[in-house]
Amino acid sequence: MIDAFQQLNAVERSVGTRVLAAGEARVVTLSQVYDTTVQDLWDACTNPARIPRWFLPISGELHVGGRYQLEGQAGGVIERCDPPHSFAATWEFGSEVSWIEVSLSAEADGRTRLQLDHIAPLNAERWAEFGPGAVGVGWEGALLGLASYLSTGAAMDPQESAAWMASDEARRFYTLSSERWGEASIAAGTDAAAARAAAARTTAFYTGSEPQPSPAGG
Repeated sequence: MIDAFQQLNAVERSVGTRVLAAGEARVVTLSQVYDTTVQDLWDACTNPARIPRWFLPISGELHVGGRYQLEGQAGGVIERCDPPHSFAATWEFGSEVSWIEVSLSAEADGRTRLQLDHIAPLNAERWAEFGPGAVGVGWEGALLGLASYLSTGAAMDPQESAAWMASDEARRFYTLSSERWGEASIAAGTDAAAARAAAARTTAFYTGSEPQPSPAGG
């Protein structure tokens, strides 16, 4: 696995809003540059044989209009696909529905930038409790897996992954990720004390230091 703390510095984070037909939505955005081509990164993110090597086993029909299901996580419908540049899908987790949009773009040095937008209808109570880290921190773990896979070529070992999740290193990783999402929330205009309190509650959930209701998605 790559250095988890170096990975934190490789991710750019931002928080915004978008207007949907149903009303205002929050947008949590992660962006990272990978040392591979657009075509290879697209295949890593869309090929059902490669997705489990860094994320989760996936089933379903991976085409526009098809339904997908990530094992033990979200499922949804693929709404748009423009290979090898972008795709969009619903993200259905429990009773909640949000959306993900993934786009790839070539950098001048031959590397590829991945941007992931997670768009969720505004839930003021959930947002006040956990802030953007509710989904952002979970996606950080996925991007860590992708970076490790692309840099080493080795598929994720479920036993090693489970052991790492229980380690002090993982708890530190998720703590720092939560804190950075708190700072991104402040940069987007959230009151600093409220943003940091929400980040602390997200940290407690992801590190198991305190029982918390599960944040959605990610």
